[in-house]
Amino acid sequence: MAFPPQFLEELRARLALSAVVGKRMRLIRAGREYKAPCPFHHEKTPSFYVNDQKGFFHCFGCGAHGDIIGFVMRHDNLAFPEAVEALAGEAGLQVPRPTEEDRRKYERRKTLHDLMEESCRWFEQQLRGPAGRAGMDYLLRRGLDGEAMARFRLGFAPADSGAMRRHLLGLGYSDDDMLTAALLRQPEDGRSPYAFFRNRVMFPVTDRRGQVVAFGGRILEGDGPKYVNSSDTPLFHKGSLLYGMSRARQAASDGQPVLVAEGYMDVIALVRAGYEGAVAPLGTALTETQVQELWKLIPGEVKEPVLCFDGDNAGRRAAWRAVERILPHLAPGHSARVAFLPEGEDPDSLIRTHGPKAIQPLLQQAIHLIDALWQMETENRRADTPEAKAAVKAALEDRVGQIAHRDVQAYYRSEIRRRLDAAFAPPPRFRSGDSRVGANGGGWGANRVPRRHTPGLAGARTSAPQGHRRTPPRRLTLENTRERLLLAAVINHPDLFDTVGEHLGMVVFPAGPLEDLRQTLIATLSSLPEGDSRLDADALHSHLSSAGFDTILASLLSRTTYDHGRFAQPDASPQEALQGWWPTWRHVHHRQVRAELREAQEILARENSEEALARVVALQQEVIRTGMGIADDSDLDDGAL
Repeated sequence: MAFPPQFLEELRARLALSAVVGKRMRLIRAGREYKAPCPFHHEKTPSFYVNDQKGFFHCFGCGAHGDIIGFVMRHDNLAFPEAVEALAGEAGLQVPRPTEEDRRKYERRKTLHDLMEESCRWFEQQLRGPAGRAGMDYLLRRGLDGEAMARFRLGFAPADSGAMRRHLLGLGYSDDDMLTAALLRQPEDGRSPYAFFRNRVMFPVTDRRGQVVAFGGRILEGDGPKYVNSSDTPLFHKGSLLYGMSRARQAASDGQPVLVAEGYMDVIALVRAGYEGAVAPLGTALTETQVQELWKLIPGEVKEPVLCFDGDNAGRRAAWRAVERILPHLAPGHSARVAFLPEGEDPDSLIRTHGPKAIQPLLQQAIHLIDALWQMETENRRADTPEAKAAVKAALEDRVGQIAHRDVQAYYRSEIRRRLDAAFAPPPRFRSGDSRVGANGGGWGANRVPRRHTPGLAGARTSAPQGHRRTPPRRLTLENTRERLLLAAVINHPDLFDTVGEHLGMVVFPAGPLEDLRQTLIATLSSLPEGDSRLDADALHSHLSSAGFDTILASLLSRTTYDHGRFAQPDASPQEALQGWWPTWRHVHHRQVRAELREAQEILARENSEEALARVVALQQEVIRTGMGIADDSDLDDGAL
């Protein structure tokens, strides 16, 4: 009985040979292969090897050799049809009945496979010949040596549009074959076909079994897009395959992580750095089919490929598009994580500049999909009004509603509601000496910060900090508006300090009168003697004026400041003051973290050390975390900032 060739190919692709053999005998890991005493002849030392990547077994003792079907036939003593049906049952496939059309298609595919393999060899030869000098120079500049070029079968398509056609015609292939395989293009005016890839470095694309089915080409000079890929053919569907898939399948079975990068050179750099599970989509955004293929690569119950994106705005947009594609298909154990690279870096540049160890911190800090979804719908959104909060809630619930699996959707919905409750919970009113956890003021931070207990004593008078210099007040600017609001709110509501004092101490204002006032305010409210928790606004104002801040106080506690934040004015309630203080502080803190990141990047550029890189990566993630839900500076208005 004959079977459709494409069905047999699917059967071989769906089942790992080692998994089928491993059910029938004990296998021992041997590098990328497995070994065992041969089941087909008596021996004491293992000479029977199984190679998943190549899809065959071989015994160096008796010469037994074959694929997954051949093994089951020989081991289970089954005829070919019986072995196929047994394997189909293991793979969950229904056995079809072949037709004459199926046989013709198989022969056609076999011819095209042979053609693509011959084309790949020709491109490789061109790279090492006189015509490929420019391509060789380019690859050497990108840090690749001859071994790497051979390993990834890199090649070169010369500018001569007829050279490859002449070579393949001489081997017996037809123009029709080459047009079908997307190697040639047919001019509309009826002239002879010409090569689609010209003057480009060539990257062969293989299918799940490692057979060449398409190419990607990078232009070196002249007009045209930077990268082009083969169009869809009977062998190749762009949205169904991933660059590096056959290698990643073996790496994943060895326990290595599956990483999704954006381009060919990124995958090559990651593989050379030891991350052989690296893959990339082929010139398009990640498709739903590719997501399913990623999960198929990973053995076990938990499947979480790591999506690696640049840390810039374009990279974040690409990450959110990937999240949108994955979300509807989430299932128990099937998810993903998202890693952001430092801004301006991709895996290739990062590894070339900082070495292979630069990747590990990024993988360790990759965020889970639930966190990516939260960031996606909360960053750059305001949440200072009931309507804004309701909009955020609706957006998140709409995203969660796209998850098809009911249990996963239910858990996501529960987690999102918990985070919304934590972010939007009204702050409690604190009594003096109360040591409960402080509120976050209705902002995005899901974690609450423990309140530092500050003994409260009325009537305290402190001197200015040692070395304190009086500086003339500066004009109110957009840059220091939030700093002024933070100080004004605490001066008008000294009881806030019990809750926000530690956070006010975390930020440092630019040198000048506001920073001097911040230090004196913290020193005053932190050093009150025990016994009395009351220090009203008038007493605090008087104390600060006598300490030399009368001029800056007159400017600070004015309508010019209050117009930008009602929560800071004297007649605001304690709850209003606290609710407005937190999001304003978060803006200032976020700006400070960004400044620290710029400084760390400058240090990294000078030192190029692992410690400096780790700090940049940590600050990059901190910038993302602190930026959640923060609006731009242009969003200043007369409400809470």
